[in-house]
Amino acid sequence: MEPVEINAGTWYLRALRADDRIDDRPALAELGEHDPGYVDDSLARWAADTGYSWAVCEPTTGELLAEVTLDPANTAPATRARQGHDGAAAAAAEAVRRFGEAFDGEPRRLL
Repeated sequence: MEPVEINAGTWYLRALRADDRIDDRPALAELGEHDPGYVDDSLARWAADTGYSWAVCEPTTGELLAEVTLDPANTAPATRARQGHDGAAAAAAEAVRRFGEAFDGEPRRLL
């Protein structure tokens, strides 16, 4: 599956990026993620339908405030947030939970 963008009210959810326009790796490092290949691995999981992740962003700047991940076998999203942005992570997690349930109406299965 291609990465899916989600509008979660105040927050904008998009695929993780590390390119010439947006580089999420410094913000991910603040979350404890120091693997330089993490963004590429995240995109590979999307393509293989083995896992989904979103950068939870401030919509006017695109700055990553939190990350939400979802295992296709479970609609319970996992979150991690930069300091002061737990509310953004919680709102995004609820939107991602609904995204997971929308596939077939069963709350525990994506595909």
